[in-house]
Amino acid sequence: MPLYVGTRKGLFIIDEGRRAIGRPHFLGDPVSAVLAQGASIYAALNLGHFGVKLHRSDNRGDSWTEVAAPAYPPKPASPPEGTDDKVPWKLVQIWTLEGAGQDLWAGTIPGGLFHSNDRGASWTLVRSLWDRKERAEWFGGGYDQPGIHSVCLNGKQITIAISCGGTWRSADGGASWQLAGKGMYAEFMPPEQRDNPNIQDVHRLAQCASQPDVFWAQHHNGVFRSVDGAARFAEISAIAPSKFGFAVAVHPKNPDTAWFVPAVKDECRVPVDAKLVVARTRDGGKSFAVLRKGLPENAYDLVYRHGLDVDASGERLAFGSTTGGLWLSEDQGDSWRCLSQHLPPIHCVRFG
Repeated sequence: MPLYVGTRKGLFIIDEGRRAIGRPHFLGDPVSAVLAQGASIYAALNLGHFGVKLHRSDNRGDSWTEVAAPAYPPKPASPPEGTDDKVPWKLVQIWTLEGAGQDLWAGTIPGGLFHSNDRGASWTLVRSLWDRKERAEWFGGGYDQPGIHSVCLNGKQITIAISCGGTWRSADGGASWQLAGKGMYAEFMPPEQRDNPNIQDVHRLAQCASQPDVFWAQHHNGVFRSVDGAARFAEISAIAPSKFGFAVAVHPKNPDTAWFVPAVKDECRVPVDAKLVVARTRDGGKSFAVLRKGLPENAYDLVYRHGLDVDASGERLAFGSTTGGLWLSEDQGDSWRCLSQHLPPIHCVRFG
């Protein structure tokens, strides 16, 4: 299973057998999201002044074809009642790509979810979510605007997480939505807003493939777990060495096993004691092992939301950092091997 690495200056593909970093694709261009879907690979580029682009390869990266990027419709003179008319109706970034069958889903900044049923030839904004009056409360957490960074698919059930706009569920393929995520709290908000599920800053949401009612969330101020389809979350207090971080991956077959890459805190986004580690639980968050074999000390790497992934077997993991380090484990994180220390800053890693 290849590993796809999206960076600040291109996309790199690592074949499973070779374990070597191949030639770059889109050299010099920021790759914000990548998806391997069937026989195709999708890469989203954020070209700043030149806009957002989306490319597809049907031959494992030998060649690429530009396809349509999601586009917001014209902003109405009178937006739906209760919605925030200060948010621009303009695509800033494709933050995540997910797919099932011929369907593709794109989570974007400024908080829109897009759907394509023709392999990216055209896209439709999911207005049932965009037009919710609750959107007026959403705000940016790190970016100027809110953004959808997690899209979890299970048949007609879709669960998304928004920064800072909480967790939302749809049971009918996106036709209607319900605010979820009860039990989370935002310690950075005033007391009267602390428990408001609509403004929670989930950094990353991950779903167990074999038991889709189980979700793990790396929140801005802690780790949370749900066993009822993201309706309600319980805080996991045993996480070590820190509860702050951005990335989370869950074992595809064992819902009690999950991995995190902790940092000190929001105001100090570096590894605790300058030791890069991965935290793993195998008992649903009751206890954690701090895994560091093969990982560096005197390190100041930060791992972004999409910088950690686990393959379909649950044995192989990979993560990449903002300082261009890329590590691979083939034993569930017990040991790690550095594949490169000199890549551009890594935005996302993806097995496919």
